[in-house]
Amino acid sequence: MHITSRIARNISLLSLTAAVLIHSVSAAAPAIPDVTAKSAILIEAATGKVLYNKDAETRRPPASTTKMMTLIVALEHGNLDDMVTASEKAAYTEGSTLWLREGEQLKMIDMLYGIMLISGNDATVAVAEHIAGSVEKFSKLMTEKAHLIGANNTNFINSSGLPDPNHYSTAHDLAKIAAYGYRNPLFSKIVGTSQVNIPWPEREQDRELYNENKLVWLYEGGNGVKTGYTDAAGRCLVSGAKRNGIQLIAVVLDSERMWDDSIALLDYGFDQVKSQFFWHEGDILKNIRVSNGKQDYVNVAVKADVIAPVIIKGGQTEYETVVDIPMHIAAPVAVGQKVGTVKVMYQDKEIASADLVSAENVEKKSFFATLWSSIRQLFALLLRSIA
Repeated sequence: MHITSRIARNISLLSLTAAVLIHSVSAAAPAIPDVTAKSAILIEAATGKVLYNKDAETRRPPASTTKMMTLIVALEHGNLDDMVTASEKAAYTEGSTLWLREGEQLKMIDMLYGIMLISGNDATVAVAEHIAGSVEKFSKLMTEKAHLIGANNTNFINSSGLPDPNHYSTAHDLAKIAAYGYRNPLFSKIVGTSQVNIPWPEREQDRELYNENKLVWLYEGGNGVKTGYTDAAGRCLVSGAKRNGIQLIAVVLDSERMWDDSIALLDYGFDQVKSQFFWHEGDILKNIRVSNGKQDYVNVAVKADVIAPVIIKGGQTEYETVVDIPMHIAAPVAVGQKVGTVKVMYQDKEIASADLVSAENVEKKSFFATLWSSIRQLFALLLRSIA
């Protein structure tokens, strides 16, 4: 039997580290960015907390930022080692290109790098046809996935982001899609890659792909995510940056200065969010009873640091910690043995967790010690019943 305890905590400025306290009290509040984008948003990825919002719920053409969902669906439905063949339709897809020729084959993983780093529209068609049989069927998978993760104002008609009146999203939805993607380590690796070489069959040299997202190259902690442009959408950028365990996501749609807008949003965000240690590795959280052990209790320790983003704007943010451990465990118990978990929750959403482990060895009682203990307990029960 397990017992789960929920401990509500108001994480105020008083409970933050001294550095955060000094910063929040003495530093002047940063100026709210004045961005040129028609729609923009900034979120902290783990909590989904919105730190900046400008017309972020208006439906707009997302251009090639669409390809974030193309990548997510491909990672969840495809096989990275599959050989993907470019059809005639793929090879002659308009717009930005990986220069695939009809009949050319590349591994799925190489196609995905081509999609995310240089926005190969032809590669999105090849991947869509390989996984779902057609772009239309693949696009339905994309839309269904978007709605499952809460991006309900989004509809995809194709896998590339080429213009269509019924192909749309919002700044907020695109931020949600990026945040979901970052939960997948391979998504994070691909969108955060600055340069990679992939094969170019029948040519002497490989394809050298350089990420078109300049923030991966130039911004401290820049780790994604996707550029986009069409005449209808204007200049669009979903950008990500991670510092001290804090993942921020900024979205600008139809922006006159998308790089400047994005940098201003990310800078603003890192002034609003700080990392907070909830527990350090090795902290003793509590103890639990041991049955048939040479000692009655064992200390339970946190296996790894538990760090979560704390939004300091507004003075306080409420979190909950959830400790899930059994009421007792049976000996023998080995040091480092997993006995439970601890989680940090924000609005019922898990944002950080760690295993709870035994901090010490507990040997099992010998047969005679166990027998003697049982006799003593029985004798005690008899005495109480007589009394």
